[in-house]
Amino acid sequence: MSETLFNNESIISWLQYYAANAPVNLERVKLLDITGKNKSVIPAVESHRQTLVFTEAGDEDIFYRMWAAGLGECEVWYNDGSEPTGPIRHDLLKNMIDRGINASAGMLVLNSHARNTYKVGMDNDAFRRGSVHFVGSEIRAVLLNKMQVEIQDELLVISGESIAIEAAMLAQEGSVTAVEYNADDRRTLEDNIDHFGLHNIRIMDAVTEESMKNVPVPDTVMLVASASMEQELDVLTKLNPHIGVVIYTLDMGVAADIDRTFAHYGIGDTEVIQIAVSKRGHKNMFMQEPAPWIITGRADRRE
Repeated sequence: MSETLFNNESIISWLQYYAANAPVNLERVKLLDITGKNKSVIPAVESHRQTLVFTEAGDEDIFYRMWAAGLGECEVWYNDGSEPTGPIRHDLLKNMIDRGINASAGMLVLNSHARNTYKVGMDNDAFRRGSVHFVGSEIRAVLLNKMQVEIQDELLVISGESIAIEAAMLAQEGSVTAVEYNADDRRTLEDNIDHFGLHNIRIMDAVTEESMKNVPVPDTVMLVASASMEQELDVLTKLNPHIGVVIYTLDMGVAADIDRTFAHYGIGDTEVIQIAVSKRGHKNMFMQEPAPWIITGRADRRE
């Protein structure tokens, strides 16, 4: 078996090894190969009771990252070699945070508290804040709902750091391209990518015809309205004439003029909603948070 390659034969061998030595139901096991691929361990383990993870040597803090994400009570089954033979070991993940991966191998992670589906709208306290003032979790849940993320989607998120993180968790077999114009916000996003152990996010500085040549064509773009919005829409609707568009804005003028803007780029099926969230605070006083407009549409651009 190659140091980093898991082909059909080797995968079957690992499945047979764990079927014979561990409490695994092969009908329900999730296979996840993270060797040289844009696959993320933490979201997969969070949403599956049984995950067979194929890893390569050199990942020194994989268990620490999983523990930091709240997966310490998971049970890890593994052996000490790179082949599916020999004695099998198992321990709670919280007892393994000082271990790394020293050989390419398969390890079985059992999570009895796994959720069958990912619940959108993570609490803001889960994120590393840095320079970013994140939108409220309720607003983020609506944005992700409007994006209609599927597991293999290719997504583009412009100036939406927490949206990019949650979208990457939903699109586990796809990827997210995040565009960050601000260097401080970019560093905050990088910190959160590391914090959540995500490998299916890439970061770019801008949306141009040249920069978009090096990334997957997006199925959907979520963007925060800005002075560059129309330039971004022009590039993206040429790249994917049927792209889905989700816009976040606090500018009533953008919402009021969106039909003209969308018509210019062949975007139809327009919907504009406004979300207002009030939260009870001191002395039972309700404080209203910013009430953004969320605009959606789908391109049908014909040159």
